[in-house]
Amino acid sequence: MSQILDHLSIGFDVAFSWMNLLVAALGAFLGTLVGVLPGLGPINGVAMLIPIAYALNLPPETALILLAAVYVGAEYGGRISAILINVPGEASAIMTTLDGYPLARKGLSNVALSLSGWSAFCGAMISTLGVILLAPLLARWALAFGPAEYFVLIVFAFCCLTSLLGNQPVKGTLSAMLGLAIATVGVDANSGVYRYTFDSVHLFDGIDFVVVVIALFAIAELLELLESSVRGESPEVPPNERKLFNLQELLFTKWTVLRSSILGFFIGVLPGAGASVASAVAYSNEKRYQEGRDPDACFGEGDLRGVTAPEAASTASAVGSFVPMLTLGVPGSGTTAVMMGALTLYNITPGPVLFDTKPELVWGLVASLFIANVLLFLMNIPMVRVFSKVLSLPNWLLVPGILCISYIGVYAINAGTFDLTMAAFLGLIGYLLRKGGVPMAPMVLGVVLGDMMEQNLRRALSITNGELHILWDSPIALGLWIVSLCIVVIPPLMRRRHARRRAQGKAVGAELVASDD
Repeated sequence: MSQILDHLSIGFDVAFSWMNLLVAALGAFLGTLVGVLPGLGPINGVAMLIPIAYALNLPPETALILLAAVYVGAEYGGRISAILINVPGEASAIMTTLDGYPLARKGLSNVALSLSGWSAFCGAMISTLGVILLAPLLARWALAFGPAEYFVLIVFAFCCLTSLLGNQPVKGTLSAMLGLAIATVGVDANSGVYRYTFDSVHLFDGIDFVVVVIALFAIAELLELLESSVRGESPEVPPNERKLFNLQELLFTKWTVLRSSILGFFIGVLPGAGASVASAVAYSNEKRYQEGRDPDACFGEGDLRGVTAPEAASTASAVGSFVPMLTLGVPGSGTTAVMMGALTLYNITPGPVLFDTKPELVWGLVASLFIANVLLFLMNIPMVRVFSKVLSLPNWLLVPGILCISYIGVYAINAGTFDLTMAAFLGLIGYLLRKGGVPMAPMVLGVVLGDMMEQNLRRALSITNGELHILWDSPIALGLWIVSLCIVVIPPLMRRRHARRRAQGKAVGAELVASDD
């Protein structure tokens, strides 16, 4: 413990220099803006700042602090548009839309925004403590995950999605399958075969996630708004009566935040898993847990725990992804992969020796994560009322405004009109699916996780020349299969058991009434 405190003192000496404090504050602010704008995301935000940091001749520890602050800030910012206009700023904010947007439509946008900011702050702080205390141990644990274990982990994430399907599992499963189908479009990276491209060069690289998420959330939502406006059924959003969450709501969600933060941190440590997996698993598990013990739980309709769970998990996962990068030299997420590229510009190779050769860089980064998260929390809470004013705009101004911002995000991908057309087409499909009661979240998560799932399955099977036993040989993979099976099988059995008991209770009650008569 004394050694850890010595290392932290080195880190805070670095982080509290005036330049690094200024850089952390600037990175936190820019990261929030990057997260708010659909289509940018933390990867693009970090990538855009790398040449600027290098051109300014910033020291390596200062450059890394800037990029890390942007990364964590983008995780904060993604929730803002997700809650206010049902458009996730980046992949990990998809789950936040499920309860955040219904809360905003009930006039509780201030509460949802402030509580999500608090959850993100707690998740990042708990995860940073985990980095300090458990980094070397967790790095060795993460090495035990091979392609087979990652494949089963993603299967586990999809099994967790069963809790999002409600009383219509067929429609939810159809949505997830459509997402997986969209993920297969493009040139197969292993064989070079063109799949579902219809001889269009624009589809050779597949359909970008940004196009899908903006189409299914932003454009489909706008079509529904237009439909309700034409019919004269536009729902009035009640005015916000409170600026922030209260103590009762804080205590109501405290254990959700703690559970989701710990879960998000451990998922973030796994190289490549990412915040989108963490937020999906955390939301699904919390929904299943709460609905099993609380009959009043209303996940998907505006439950505060449905906002705090994915927010705490996604920020905890983002911080946890630094563990494999710093200790193993393996990127924990797409954004940390870009940050590793930035370190190579300074002739620095991440890995175990980095703790000995560059302690000021490693511990300066850890200390700056504490500072950046405090700055983000203090920066975001006063801005809650400003952000929530978006909902007070009339539809004739709100709809074209959202459409312009969304299409700017789509156009920025390849600077081509094909993506704009594809977004409009998928948006119309999403609108029709919504009218049929098909949920959008499983589809988008299928797009996010589909490529990762396929690539890990192929790598695993290539190791054994096509033998399937590798998928359940290791204790980790076998354990994940067992848990996934339990998640799929046990809830329907429990629902059937409860339904039988209720039927028996009604029958007994009817017999008693008849005997009294």
